[in-house]
Amino acid sequence: MSKLPLIIRREYLAKVRNKSFVIMTFLSPVLMVAMVVLVAYLAQVNDAEKRVVAVLNQSDYFSTDFQTTESVSYIRFFDIDLQTAKDSTSNMGYTGLLYIPSEENLERVTQMAVFFTKDSPNSIFLKKLEWVFEDRLRQSRLQQMGVSSKEFATVDREFEINTTTFSGEQNLKHINEIKAGIGLAFGYLIMMFIIIYGGFVMRSVIEEKTSRIIEVIISSVRPFQLLMGKIIGTSLAGLTQFAIWIVSVGILILIASIFIDVDLNTLNEGSDVIKNETGDAMMPIPSISETANLYTQEVFELPWLMLISSFLVYFILGYLIYSSIYAAIGAAVDNETDTQQFIFPIILPLMLAIYVGFFSVFNNPHGPIAVGFSLFPLTSPIVMLMRLPWGIGEGGVPVWQLLTSILLLLGTFIGIVWLAAKIYRVGILMYGKKPTYKELFKWLKY
Repeated sequence: MSKLPLIIRREYLAKVRNKSFVIMTFLSPVLMVAMVVLVAYLAQVNDAEKRVVAVLNQSDYFSTDFQTTESVSYIRFFDIDLQTAKDSTSNMGYTGLLYIPSEENLERVTQMAVFFTKDSPNSIFLKKLEWVFEDRLRQSRLQQMGVSSKEFATVDREFEINTTTFSGEQNLKHINEIKAGIGLAFGYLIMMFIIIYGGFVMRSVIEEKTSRIIEVIISSVRPFQLLMGKIIGTSLAGLTQFAIWIVSVGILILIASIFIDVDLNTLNEGSDVIKNETGDAMMPIPSISETANLYTQEVFELPWLMLISSFLVYFILGYLIYSSIYAAIGAAVDNETDTQQFIFPIILPLMLAIYVGFFSVFNNPHGPIAVGFSLFPLTSPIVMLMRLPWGIGEGGVPVWQLLTSILLLLGTFIGIVWLAAKIYRVGILMYGKKPTYKELFKWLKY
């Protein structure tokens, strides 16, 4: 194995000195940050548009319910008919016309109310209008039952049950989704690395095979040494590129947030707190600022050292398994076109791990499906990382499951490398014939 370091060094330098590798190493972070800034800018411009809504209220209700806010301006029409109001709204380019007719009671008024627009209205804005009517109807119906406005305000409160662990620590709503999302990010990173750099290994083998360089190299190096050298050298080049990307993206995002007038937080803003048109919250929903500290603390208290350590273990083992298969495929074919029949069966377990893991871990991280896929070697690098944010031991992944998963990965890696080396040994010297699955099984017997 004394020649293995030389092969690793050769493969590593061949990758990092490649012009396309250098260009994409430094260009990709710029493109990624530019895309994030562009999306944030477009979202900011889209949200900056202020709606203007005309209101023709012919009833005795809702006289003070629709007040101008930062996002919506209300223009009231008086002493005109509906057709004139519609024509005026259309000619002035307003967002729409809210027509509230005169009827004998509130129930009839709300039933006959119409919002006229040129195009289909925004669903979130429409829901806000509907909640104004719903709120007034609810109050009216309760008052008819003898419930006062003050009593109604007391009754109309949202309830959330308090949840704590047996040790007395508070559980936060949606924290499971956040934990699964963190694990999914780790798993997705592994999948993308395997697909991108596993393909590099395969293409490297194909290039050397088609150029007949492999015949010279194989005369002085064992096929197994060459296989492992390509896998390790390419993975080191990939890790170098990823490290540069992470540092570059962090620096570029910091520069963008300082010198470019774009609020990147726009991407995180949603409709968690929906307000009525007077600017007051419809229901006493806790604001983000009230719970942000709790969520931040919960995220910081995750076992990050264990997560990063586990990520490295599963990343290395998962990549070695799949890159060995990619190298075997590269040795078995003469060009990239012939690899298509073999690529899909490789990618399928990775895709299955992402989608099945997403649904099973989000719903029940300790259920039988999540456990099964976190033990199966071809899916465990992704699914197990989605479960590990819950910790190891009580309330998290049992120790025996983690150890079993790693041991199965190690055993699978040894077995697949042994099989891949057999295919590699025969395939690198085979030319001019497309191999079938039947022939690949024959090569395993040599």
